[in-house]
Amino acid sequence: MATSNDLKNGLVLNIEGQLWTVIEFQHVKPGKGPAFVRTKLKNVLTGKVVDKTFNAGVKVETASVDKREMQYLYNDGSGFVFMDLTNYDQVSIPAETMGDATDYLLENQNATVAIYQDNPIYVELPASVILEITFTEPGLQGDRSSGGTKPATVETGKQIQVPLFVEQGTKVKVDTRTGDYLGRVTD
Repeated sequence: MATSNDLKNGLVLNIEGQLWTVIEFQHVKPGKGPAFVRTKLKNVLTGKVVDKTFNAGVKVETASVDKREMQYLYNDGSGFVFMDLTNYDQVSIPAETMGDATDYLLENQNATVAIYQDNPIYVELPASVILEITFTEPGLQGDRSSGGTKPATVETGKQIQVPLFVEQGTKVKVDTRTGDYLGRVTD
């Protein structure tokens, strides 16, 4: 248990049996009336984001979520197999739990896996990853009708928008939160 004054980004709360992560919080002390804490919470399982206000000093139930650094090994058809880097245990995580992380995940890549009551609840990738373009149409010089971008498929099968000058076989940096192209990567 913690109080609303102890809230911070990344803290996982157990509210009415559901797990919520604190994305943003703000302590507010109005001129009149009691202080309160305004928060933005994200449901760990569904990804739904809600605004919630807590009175100052109110007790909130925190969930003890264990975040472990793990390495993605392979997809066995029923789930994604990760290896714990501290004790080399292997854990299979179902595709539903993985969510959008599958769009950016390559074999032997490290990720943070959050575990609650011995069950993986979500996978957190680095903010950006480096992926190779496996297919894209050649860009036409002077074609600005599409804002200077064209679709490209990366090695995980995800389709992203890249500038016209990017060619097949180019390694690019991609934002894992938005799927945006961040730039080319030279070896």
